[in-house]
Amino acid sequence: MSCGTGGKSCETPRRRGAFVMLGIMTLAFVALSLFSFMKSRGQVTPDTVSYGPYRAEDGKRVFQAYNCMGCHTMVGNGAYLGPDLTREYEQAGPAWLAAFLPSAGSWPTAAAVRAQLQDPVQHADSGAGTIEAYESKFPDAATRVARRGGKPSNMPNLPLTRDETGQLIAYLKYTSAMNTEGWPPRVEAEAGLDERLRLALGVQAIAPAAAAPVARPRPVRPTRWRAARSWRRTTAAPPAIRRPGSAWSGPAGAACMARGSASPTAAAWWRTTPTWPSRSASRTRRSWRATRPA
Repeated sequence: MSCGTGGKSCETPRRRGAFVMLGIMTLAFVALSLFSFMKSRGQVTPDTVSYGPYRAEDGKRVFQAYNCMGCHTMVGNGAYLGPDLTREYEQAGPAWLAAFLPSAGSWPTAAAVRAQLQDPVQHADSGAGTIEAYESKFPDAATRVARRGGKPSNMPNLPLTRDETGQLIAYLKYTSAMNTEGWPPRVEAEAGLDERLRLALGVQAIAPAAAAPVARPRPVRPTRWRAARSWRRTTAAPPAIRRPGSAWSGPAGAACMARGSASPTAAAWWRTTPTWPSRSASRTRRSWRATRPA
């Protein structure tokens, strides 16, 4: 296809740009490939780490043969049933690992760790000859012995030989010496939910909760029955008279009926008495009529 004058093709500039981009990507791929085959940039390698006569390279093969990553993680890779083992040697030390790995079904006690310190290899690698010096150098081991010593663990008993145990310790020593550049991240258990989400997401995920307003107690309004009951308790007993126009008893009542008006006492009583609810008033009048003297 041609466009413009002179019959020039429109595809030529596009093809030229595509070839330029392909060349840049090829050069970047070759440079990164050569960079990956260079010597370690100050990073530790397995062939330079050993634990006594045992090498870290052999320990890596033992680690893979027993499928340890089926339960644990190494530099964040693996399964998440068990804890990460990247810094296990740095935290617990070789004596605790030597006491735990051959019989992993139970956590080692202080006596088991003290027995491992009698080994010259342990003494030379850890630099501690007594249990006190070892616990001061590896405080996490002291915490584990105090909290879990002698208790059963969730790890199965693996048929590890003495040499395989030493090789695994050498491999864990190598992983502790690696520069993982802060991976995997460690979140403090004391941090709140906001802080953990901030570390995981890099933002303030949840705004601080506003203080809940203090609810004021609502005034209790008496119901009709409560008002009537309170009225009966606080009102003095009425005199032996009735409202005008009703049946009066006694000579005084007959005289008032003849005059067609109520007595001054009855009028004052009805004026000062608060108005009753109709239902409560009828009940109280019936009760008063039944209990009044003849």
